[in-house]
Amino acid sequence: MIKGLIPPPGVPRVLALAQLVCRTGDGAYYICSALFFTRIVGISPVKMGLGLTVAWSVALVLSVPMGHLADRRGPRATAVVLFVCAGLAIASYLFVSTFTAFLVGACVYAVAQRGGSAAQQALLAGSVPEGQATKVRAYVQSSYNAGLAVGSAFGGVALLLDRREAYYAVFALNTAAFFAAAFVLSRVPEVPRAAVPRPEAAGGGRNRSVFKDRPYVVVTVLNTLLLLHIPLVDIALPLWISEHTAAPVWLLSLMFMLNTVSVVLFQVRVARGVTGLPSASRYIFRGSALLGLGCVVFAMTSMGDSAWVAGGLLLVAVAIQALGEMMQAAGAWEVSFGLAPAGKHGQYQAFFGNGTTVAEMVGPLLLTGLIVYWGVPGWILLGVLFTVVAAAMGPAVRWGARARTQSPPAPGAAVPGV
Repeated sequence: MIKGLIPPPGVPRVLALAQLVCRTGDGAYYICSALFFTRIVGISPVKMGLGLTVAWSVALVLSVPMGHLADRRGPRATAVVLFVCAGLAIASYLFVSTFTAFLVGACVYAVAQRGGSAAQQALLAGSVPEGQATKVRAYVQSSYNAGLAVGSAFGGVALLLDRREAYYAVFALNTAAFFAAAFVLSRVPEVPRAAVPRPEAAGGGRNRSVFKDRPYVVVTVLNTLLLLHIPLVDIALPLWISEHTAAPVWLLSLMFMLNTVSVVLFQVRVARGVTGLPSASRYIFRGSALLGLGCVVFAMTSMGDSAWVAGGLLLVAVAIQALGEMMQAAGAWEVSFGLAPAGKHGQYQAFFGNGTTVAEMVGPLLLTGLIVYWGVPGWILLGVLFTVVAAAMGPAVRWGARARTQSPPAPGAAVPGV
C-alpha cells in the first residue's frame, strides 16, 4: 500500500513533493496562528477574525487575475514567485506588533496562497499527459493531507511549550517550507508557450473569460455547495458534539485523524475509477450521496444518553464522509480540468478553486445556524442538499462538455473527445 502512495517519477513526484513540503509548514502554522496573534501579539479575536475575512475576500477577488497571469507568463514561474511571496508573508509575522501589519501580511499570504495554488494546478494540467491530470491530482492531494498531518504535530509541540520563541520557530519553519517548495517547483519544466496561447492568438469562443463560460460557472457554483462539507469537522462538529451529544469532545481529534489518514492512504486508489467526464459525474453523485448519508448518521448521534453509542456513530459518520469526500473530490478534479480550454487552466482553476474559499468563508455561519441551532432537521436538510446538488451536476457537466466540443479550438490545440 505504501508503494502505491508514491507518485510516478518525473513531474507527478515533483509536484507532490512540493505540496508535501509547503503543507507541512502550513499544518504547523494553522495549529498555532490563532493563539499567537491573540495571546502573544495581543490582537483581539474579533479583529483577528475580521482581518482574516478581509484577507480571504481580497484573495477571492484577485485569484482569477492571478490565474490569468499564470496563463500569460507561464504557470511554473508564477507559482514559484507566489510561493516565495507566501513565505515572505509568513516571515513578516515575526515582526508583527499591530493589527495593520497583521492585515497586510494576511492579505499577501492569502493572495499568494490562492494564486500559487491555481498556478500549480495549471502547471499540472500542462505537464502531464491528457487523461492523467486527476490521477496526479490525487497524489498531490494525498501529499497535501500528509503534510498537514506532519505539520500539525510540530504545531502541537509549539502549543505545548506555549512560548513566543516556539511560535517563531513555527513561522520560520513555514517560511522555509514555502521557499523550499518554490525551489522544488522550479525543477519542473515550464509549460511550452504553445500550450499557453496569448488571448489574441486564440480563436472564437476559446478567447472568452471564465466568467463568460456559463456551463463552467454553473458547475463551479454547484461544486461550491458540495464543498460545505469542509467546515463540518472544524466548526460545526465541535459545537454539535458538545451541545447535542453525550460523546466526549476529545473524540474530535480522533475524528480529524481518521479523516486525514483516510485521504492520505486511499485518495489515489479512489481516484483510479475516474477516467473521464461521465465517470466523474457518477463519482460526484455517489460521493455526495455518501456525504448526505453521513449527515443522517450525524443526526442520529443526538439520540440517547450513551457516550459509547454516540461516539461509535460519530466515527461511522466520519468514515462515510471521508469516503464521500474522496469520491466527490476525484470527480470534481476531472470536471475542473476536463471542461477548461487548453491554455486557460490558470484562470479556470483559480475560479474553480474559489469554491473552497467561499465554502470556508460562508460555511461556518451557515452550518452553525443550520446544525447547531436547528439540530436534527438541519442535518437532514444538509444531507438532502448534497444529494440534490449532486444530481444537478450531471446535466451541468454534459452541458459544459457539449459547449466545449462546439467551441472552435485555439490554433494548434487539439480538442479531445469527451
